[in-house]
Amino acid sequence: MRLFAAVLPPQDVSDELALKVAELRRLPGASGLRWTGVPGWHFTLAFYGEVDDDVVPELSERLERAARRTPAFSLAVRGGGQFGHGRALWAGASGDLPVLRLLADRAEAAGRKVGPAGEHRRYKAHLTVARSREAVDVRPYLEVLDGFTSRTWTVSELVLVRSNLPTSGMPGEQPRYEVVGRWALGGAG
Repeated sequence: MRLFAAVLPPQDVSDELALKVAELRRLPGASGLRWTGVPGWHFTLAFYGEVDDDVVPELSERLERAARRTPAFSLAVRGGGQFGHGRALWAGASGDLPVLRLLADRAEAAGRKVGPAGEHRRYKAHLTVARSREAVDVRPYLEVLDGFTSRTWTVSELVLVRSNLPTSGMPGEQPRYEVVGRWALGGAG
């Protein structure tokens, strides 16, 4: 199964961001982007790729330990950015980013210790809102996102998510995400 560790925004924060993304989708050229649906919004901490079923229990144990060792922290969705000359348009984060990075490091280390190391990149907190197969000038979108800040919430859990990729071949079909594990941070819950 295809897995990643993540922090999920609460529904009301996703709803706030959805209003801002609706503005973005009205901008010229927006129809050329593949927009991520609200159910797909998350802050990926570590991407593990394809993981054998028999590895999941040990990975889960290590993620539980990582969550227990990390305190709950504040986070908000704020601003935006891009990767790959507009191939990925994202909303950023503000709040206790050092703790978010620490949790990401621990989630990545959990994967390395059981095998599904995935890809290592310097961690950049982001929530992908749109993608493109080609380079796109996303400056107008970034100008709109620049003024956005959601309410601040307390991140109290780490989740392990299964990504079910589209199989129908229908244009615009979104992956389906399924939470397969949840662990309280520090003294939370």
